[in-house]
Amino acid sequence: MNTFHTEYAEKSQVLLEKSRKRANTIQSQVSMCSPKELNLTHAFFELYKDEPLRLRQALAFAHALKNEPALIFDDFELVGQFYRTRGFGTPDVNGNGLWADYAVHPVAHLRCQSELPDLFALYAQPNEKPWVDTPGCAFGHAAWHWDWILEFGVEGLLKRIAQSPAAADPEKRLMLQGMKICLEALLAWNDLHVAALEEKILRCTDASRIEELRRKIEICRNVPRHGAKTFLEAVQSFHFSYLATMYENPSGGNSPGRLDYFLWPYLERDLATGTETLQSARELIDELFIRFHERHLFDGECSVETIVVGGSHPDGSPSINPLSYVMVESISDLKIGHPSVYMRMPENAPDAYIEAAAHDLAKGNNRGQIVIDQAIVNASLDWGIPEEDARMYYCGGCMEIAPQGMNGDLLFTGFFNTPMILELVCNGGASLINGRQMLPHYHKELPDFPSFEALYAAFETELCNALKLTFQKMDIASEEVARLRPAFLLSSQIDHCIERGLPINGGGAKYEDFGSTPLGIPNIADSMTALFIAVYKEKFVSASELLQALRCDFQGFEPLRRRLASLPKFGQGNQVADGMAQRVATTVCGIYASYTNRLGGRVKPLVMTFTMAAPAGASLGAAPDGSKAGTPITQGLTPQSAAMTQGITQAILSANTLPLHLFSGGASTMWDLDPALASPQTLKSLLKTFIDTGGQIYQGNTTPVEELKQAMAEPEKFPHLMVRVGGFSSRFVALNPDVQQEIVQRHRHSH
Repeated sequence: MNTFHTEYAEKSQVLLEKSRKRANTIQSQVSMCSPKELNLTHAFFELYKDEPLRLRQALAFAHALKNEPALIFDDFELVGQFYRTRGFGTPDVNGNGLWADYAVHPVAHLRCQSELPDLFALYAQPNEKPWVDTPGCAFGHAAWHWDWILEFGVEGLLKRIAQSPAAADPEKRLMLQGMKICLEALLAWNDLHVAALEEKILRCTDASRIEELRRKIEICRNVPRHGAKTFLEAVQSFHFSYLATMYENPSGGNSPGRLDYFLWPYLERDLATGTETLQSARELIDELFIRFHERHLFDGECSVETIVVGGSHPDGSPSINPLSYVMVESISDLKIGHPSVYMRMPENAPDAYIEAAAHDLAKGNNRGQIVIDQAIVNASLDWGIPEEDARMYYCGGCMEIAPQGMNGDLLFTGFFNTPMILELVCNGGASLINGRQMLPHYHKELPDFPSFEALYAAFETELCNALKLTFQKMDIASEEVARLRPAFLLSSQIDHCIERGLPINGGGAKYEDFGSTPLGIPNIADSMTALFIAVYKEKFVSASELLQALRCDFQGFEPLRRRLASLPKFGQGNQVADGMAQRVATTVCGIYASYTNRLGGRVKPLVMTFTMAAPAGASLGAAPDGSKAGTPITQGLTPQSAAMTQGITQAILSANTLPLHLFSGGASTMWDLDPALASPQTLKSLLKTFIDTGGQIYQGNTTPVEELKQAMAEPEKFPHLMVRVGGFSSRFVALNPDVQQEIVQRHRHSH
């Protein structure tokens, strides 16, 4: 780490400050807003209202893109930018009024209400109590083949579209025509930038500046229309084509993916000829990252755009290259919120790369996340993905795993508050918080189960029924996504969509798997262990008495609560507790794997907790493990804070006994450390343990708890304090107070 001199890092900070000032100026101009929504609405409902739906959608988007302003900044090398200011919305996703019949979310929501009434008995909004499932069906978290544009240019994609065998089908021909229209709009928007540069030349009198502008014009005339020849052209081609695709798909989690992997061949050639140096490459990467950060200043903290560096080639050999290190160093030095740069750890990783990962975790301002190739590739292989595809995985947004450019973008479709099902099974289908009947068909209570196996079987049945309702919701949503939001640019950069003449989520993608997040698996395991020991094995409390204690939130039952809390927990190395966690995880993943979606794919379980630890816990009553009502659930597959009494190494060992090969969508863990323990040397040792014992995703915080408390009391003094929330990082002071409190209360490992 720290390859380049301090003065170079200072140069980057100057560029960053210019970016911030410009963005602040734009933000202060109340009249400044994107014309996107206005132009999209005008085109869809007026200019092209009589066209077939597919062409209407494509022509409306093309009109909006071609009329988006061309922003040229003198202090940046890269050409092109947009800001997510007012008006930069997605009326075809969330719109009402004119868009009511053409917007995905409201249309899909009405269908779910009509077709899945039992689902609506189960869930409420996440800020309501209780809730099981988040409504709607989010898309995003995709990484596409922008590398095709680098290699062949937009003209290459247009040629593929013209040669697609799917054009023989009239409906598919309309989809292909829509792709063509939108790709040509991308080129037209690029031409607007060329014209803006030419206009600058007319007003310029400085000879060196004129030469610089001419050089930019030459580059922008070549890319992204044609394939890139140099590293600078490759970065410009990526930047511009990525902007246009994000303009079409500004969904949270959409990501560049393997940026170092696809850019490295261009830099490698330029290094060999002397056209570039690692320092000049670092300068360009710094600027690229600043551009990411700048356009996020208006849309909050959670729209994570993830870059994964390192990793492996399709043949399994490490693909770590000098650009991998440059990108990690850049994001570390810049100390900005976007993009997220995560390190993929291949098999037989060089020791220097492991040291860089440890340094990133220790000194990277709580933004690091390490993803382990062997465990993740094994999970993909178990899912049925060929090895050459599995090794091309990326993390979309927080950590959603899929092969780059090959899957639909419904990999993150909501959170399911899994511990609630156990609560309902024990309490006659009703919430302990407010008594609301959430399982109308179910009326058994804990005393009705003569054995633990009978109780577990009821839990498994009800969890299966509830989860499959949410999977059916995804099927409904995917139909409307494919019909109302065909994502022409995105689809044209996904494997098989052009050849099939179909959009992603409509059968076009090579893999049409969905994904969702089952929360609180360790919480269920600890409660199941407590029920097994307390009620059925040692029988120190009857089922009736325990249910009464849960309904009272342990008021008047404090000795019982303490005894339940002292029982073995997942994370302590206890064979019974860890075995129960393995059983619960296998049950959950088995339900996911058993469902075949409408496109012939399946639903991937991806485990993270995001900002949901506090609201999920707030919806839950007292638990058999001794937790009181409202206790936040755990982060990902990390043992509960109260359970990690045997040190971080034992907690890691327990966590990695879980059947991680079943978590095909990714399985995250959170390891918050006391600053005294968080040295690069200690973290390197922990990482090696995590890797050697089969872990998938490692993340955590190293900020002192007292500093977090001070930031809660005096937020104005800590504007840039970053924390790892749960799959993403955020400025601490921007978080909801409940989320802040959950982070403060997490267990900090000190040994």
